[in-house]
Amino acid sequence: MASHATFTADDAVELAVIERSGFVESRHVGSAVVIAGDGTVVTALGDITTPVFARSALKPFQALASMRSGVPLRGAQVALACASHVGSLDHMDVVEGMLKAGGLREADLLCPPDWPKDEEARAWLVRSERGRRRLAHNCSGKHAAFLWACTVNGWDRKSYLEPNHPLQQRVRETVEEYTEERIAHLGIDGCGAPVAAVSLTGLARAFSRLAKAPGARDAAGDARAATIATSMLDYPWAVQGRGRENTVVMEELEIIAKIGAEGVLVLATPQGATAAVKVLDGNVRATTLVGLTMLAAADAVDVPDVARVLETVVAPVMGGGRPVGRIRLGRAVSALLG
Repeated sequence: MASHATFTADDAVELAVIERSGFVESRHVGSAVVIAGDGTVVTALGDITTPVFARSALKPFQALASMRSGVPLRGAQVALACASHVGSLDHMDVVEGMLKAGGLREADLLCPPDWPKDEEARAWLVRSERGRRRLAHNCSGKHAAFLWACTVNGWDRKSYLEPNHPLQQRVRETVEEYTEERIAHLGIDGCGAPVAAVSLTGLARAFSRLAKAPGARDAAGDARAATIATSMLDYPWAVQGRGRENTVVMEELEIIAKIGAEGVLVLATPQGATAAVKVLDGNVRATTLVGLTMLAAADAVDVPDVARVLETVVAPVMGGGRPVGRIRLGRAVSALLG
């Protein structure tokens, strides 16, 4: 694919500020967009057209490609296929069930073995001397769905991550259909799967359509997309982990939340209002604060509800085991609040 311009600091605005002991320690710059349910841009901060790697924010569309390939995902399995999970025992159990349903084994997964982020699961693996496991990798649900698609269609399982594999071609078609733009560049994600570069606006369009799918009544509605949107909200623990930011947002606000590595976050309401955020330094700690605030400023979510959730998910800046500072909105986002 053709080479495109990349996102730079010259294109970014101040999204969030880190204060420690009354002193500004760090600033997070980046870009963000909010679109309405009809696809029109409501708010644009920084460059919202230059492509960025969407990373794990694309997982719902990779899962959709697997389902379009005949994978009969149900319930929590759907959410796990979309997940950047913490590798809890529950997460690993569901992924293992997906593999068994497809006649597969953990060894068939091509995502790297990893330690779970979940402390209980990590302690169990250490005690049992099992070590790192592919099931514990945060992308194992996506990979299990990929492999299941291969067994359903008789595709080669050992090459399912190759860009020219039939499944990955279907992933690209699905991403381009939902973003309504051509993929600008194709790279390799941390788990080994192909990852697409798209604009923040295209990413927001994709999630807007996904979030609206359960309410679609016309021929353009996709029942599988509706299943993905519904399952993410029905099983929010499976998408990330109990007490984690994406999970709390979905539990409390009933909007789709999907993180991506290197500072990417997308939030989408059932009406299709969607915020997409990219922090240039790759840190995700301020993305939920920025994204929810922008949705609230656009009257897409209730301000009191957002304030309550942010109190839960935005961690204070710590020093000596106690709060000594905070993450606050940067100038560009604060200005939206008037």
